[in-house]
Amino acid sequence: MFDFDIISLILSIPGLLLALTFHEFAHGYVAYLMGDNTARYSGRLSLNPMDHLDLWGTLCLLFFRFGWAKPVPINPANFRDQRKGIIAVSLAGPLANFLLALVSGIICAILEKFVPASNIAQFFYMVFLYTEVMNVGLMVFNLIPIPPLDGSKVLMEFLPYRFRYQMYQLERYSGIILLLLVWTRVLSPILNTMAGWVYSIIGLITNLI
Repeated sequence: MFDFDIISLILSIPGLLLALTFHEFAHGYVAYLMGDNTARYSGRLSLNPMDHLDLWGTLCLLFFRFGWAKPVPINPANFRDQRKGIIAVSLAGPLANFLLALVSGIICAILEKFVPASNIAQFFYMVFLYTEVMNVGLMVFNLIPIPPLDGSKVLMEFLPYRFRYQMYQLERYSGIILLLLVWTRVLSPILNTMAGWVYSIIGLITNLI
């Protein structure tokens, strides 16, 4: 992980905006494809960051690497297949982040291999590098199976009802639980391992350029 100073903070902003916006848009758009118009009627099928950002969640993500956006409203009862719909919608956000990270990695590889060195090229390289980092970070964090993260919603669709109910009950304390896990760095080994796998996949693809 990067230690933030003012320069890295500024370079992180485009990646953060893209990561949060596409993550939430993907949730809403896949929900729409699965038959639920709630996000559309709420004005959340948008690529305007201002429609998705939560001020405090964004600031926390920038400074502490733990934050949130405004959740896209979804009604699973409208899905044509509720189980498949929940799984698809839950995975859509992390998948969008992976694709953004991959595109950012490809652009970095192109800039490094084919663009003559200059201050402008270095600036854009760093912007896309941070975009890759922000998207990988948001992807792997959301795949953790702790409510209300996306990974928990996927896991619940494979659990027996009584365990699923316990997961729903746990959600009321999820903010405190996640804050403690992040603050104590209990999740760091898991997140770093997952991020390493993602970077390996991206590296395999960008090495083909």
